[in-house]
Amino acid sequence: MSTDEKPFFDDPNAALREIAQNPAAYAHYLADIHRVVLDVQAKLEILQRETRVHCRGTRVEGDKMGQALLRSLPVEQSLNGILKNLKGISSGLEKSAHKRHAHDEKVNEVRAKRKEKKQLKAHKASPSLQAAPESSGQEGAQSPNPGYGGPTSIYNLPRRESA
Repeated sequence: MSTDEKPFFDDPNAALREIAQNPAAYAHYLADIHRVVLDVQAKLEILQRETRVHCRGTRVEGDKMGQALLRSLPVEQSLNGILKNLKGISSGLEKSAHKRHAHDEKVNEVRAKRKEKKQLKAHKASPSLQAAPESSGQEGAQSPNPGYGGPTSIYNLPRRESA
């Protein structure tokens, strides 16, 4: 290994790459982050209440009615904005986990549909290979090889269902 190559275990994104590839690990990781965000949100809500009580209660001599409230509003609004963003992050984490799961389900559905279409196409391309002859001793029975030994009359052709 040369000096400019990094081994796999030194890659800081390797763990997140593994998490991104596994929907269960992805949901678990986002749930851990969600718990942290909710914990921070709860602590900031307490801080918001205590700050509001303190700032609104801080009066200066000569204040008129409502001046302490007006002074405290910028502080309260900044904390309200932070809490609003945290709630958005929280709901975004939940949506992301659900969408990641839905993505894997859709990929599996697409694989199944494509496999089914491929089988139908193969069946349509060679329907005589799929169907076995009804009786080997019957006169005019269709052979497994639809070449020159096939039906000799249009009345002996297999009936096809119309679409």
